[in-house]
Amino acid sequence: MTRVRPWEDLLSETDKAVVQKGGYGKSRGLGKKPLIMVIDIQNNYVGSDDPILEQIGEWPSGGGEAGWRAIENVEKLLAKGREQGIPILYTRNVQKNISFDSFSNKTDRDQSKYVEGHFGTQIVDQIAPKEGELVIDKAYASAFYATPLVSWLVKLGVDSLLIVGGSTSGCVRATAIDAVSRNFNVAIIEECVYDRIELSHKASLFDLWMKYTDVINLEETFEYLGRLKDEVGVK
Repeated sequence: MTRVRPWEDLLSETDKAVVQKGGYGKSRGLGKKPLIMVIDIQNNYVGSDDPILEQIGEWPSGGGEAGWRAIENVEKLLAKGREQGIPILYTRNVQKNISFDSFSNKTDRDQSKYVEGHFGTQIVDQIAPKEGELVIDKAYASAFYATPLVSWLVKLGVDSLLIVGGSTSGCVRATAIDAVSRNFNVAIIEECVYDRIELSHKASLFDLWMKYTDVINLEETFEYLGRLKDEVGVK
């Protein structure tokens, strides 16, 4: 059965022809040393497990039920990664001083929730880091900007990033493009990312797949990790 991609209902016949005739969407592929990168799965950016409009009053940046469905899949991926000894790195988007929040001028919300120490800045309990797993704090969309991320990845010998989290159109996209720009192989795990806006989610996945990264589903991710285990003896 032909796989239906999340963005296909957005494409006109002309769009489809451009992709086909232009040769876009070729797989970049993944290497032998992956890392699972969990982008900003924090209380602020997930909210409560309710339809988005029911929770947006309390959690204006929350993805609502779409975020929680993604988290259920992230849990499965993290379990498999830990089983095979794949390194895991979490990011937190958190402000030390709200005066330097680059997003605050674009929103009308209580900015105090985004300052270090507030419950909203914490990674959700369901996928909280285990002892020894890395957490990197950032203040901008890309996890590469003004952080030691590249140094950490080099130290670990990482050549590929499996990216999950939110939002698809924001911090996931910015981090993925910066990763490719630094010659890392990147795959976005389709069922493990989410956004507040469905259009943004679908369009961003399409754009990333078309020009920058692989976009693979959880089954394909497990197949990749299985091959890796067989080929290089990941424990």
